[in-house]
Amino acid sequence: MKTFLNAQDIGDLRQALAEAQEIKRDKLKHVSLGRGMTALLVFFNNSLRTRLSTQKAAQNLGMNVIVLDVNAGAWKLETERGVVMDGDKSEHLLEAIPVMGCYCDLIGIRSFAGLRDRDYDYAETVYWQFVRHSSRPVFAMETATVHPLQAFADLITIDETPLASPGRRKKVVMSWAPHPRSLPQAVPNSFAQWMLAASDEQAGIEGGLDFVITQPHGYELDPQFVRGARIEYDQMKAFEGADFVYAKNWSCPGVTCPEDYGKVLGDYHDYLSWTVSERQMAVTNNAHFMHCLPVRRNMIVTDDVIEAPTSLVIPEAANREISATVVIKRMLEALRGR
Repeated sequence: MKTFLNAQDIGDLRQALAEAQEIKRDKLKHVSLGRGMTALLVFFNNSLRTRLSTQKAAQNLGMNVIVLDVNAGAWKLETERGVVMDGDKSEHLLEAIPVMGCYCDLIGIRSFAGLRDRDYDYAETVYWQFVRHSSRPVFAMETATVHPLQAFADLITIDETPLASPGRRKKVVMSWAPHPRSLPQAVPNSFAQWMLAASDEQAGIEGGLDFVITQPHGYELDPQFVRGARIEYDQMKAFEGADFVYAKNWSCPGVTCPEDYGKVLGDYHDYLSWTVSERQMAVTNNAHFMHCLPVRRNMIVTDDVIEAPTSLVIPEAANREISATVVIKRMLEALRGR
């Protein structure tokens, strides 16, 4: 595996989930695999779980780790070609990337959407520049449009969480929730993509799952990520009988109105009824609550719901180490010719 960006890059989901459980039983089983090799983790944006979990994953595999905060201690980087560099950016990414590649064996990239130019963001311009110019395997630690390590961890969490009525298809609902700021679509895009990949009982998780997205009008996600999902604009109806509820805000994806890309539509105070509370959870099948964190309490979800015994936010975060270990392990195996 030379790149990791989308669900299909992981290959067979059943095999990947089995590998995740093997690693959970013994995190250091493959510690010799990365010995003498270096992972470079490049952060264009702030991070807590991604930084800690990915660094720990690389160490589980015996790797040296270099963490580069582009906006704290490095030269400011220009990312677009054709720009006259007469501002505050001293180095271009096209020179920086091959230099970075000289010092490592694989690279992880975290770079958020600018939410100004949809075409630029959805082309994954920064990520693919690293793939083209570093000569190293590259994996996404969240990009303009996707967050596959989070979605893989979410899938691991769903797969290993027992239900009161096992052996049936699990109902997973992803719900938009209000937020005062414009947020990217990366987490919901990836969650949708991975849930849809897992919905096939033969290729996905045991028993299969049914996936529903609920959001207000105007927040429709890009079809490349959600094609095949059931869309429900009535949140309460969507929650009926749910086994897992994944709450997340995202700004307007600009699918139907490109001029609204990256915007918060209207006044978010008008959407506070979308905050996940005991009212919504009461119509579920005693659903487990999920969120990628960090979360704004009593905006995305109420205290009572996130603190309930059915909340999975901490196990999800713990599984970030596992998802990253599986991905880095596979990249190392490719480098070692295994």
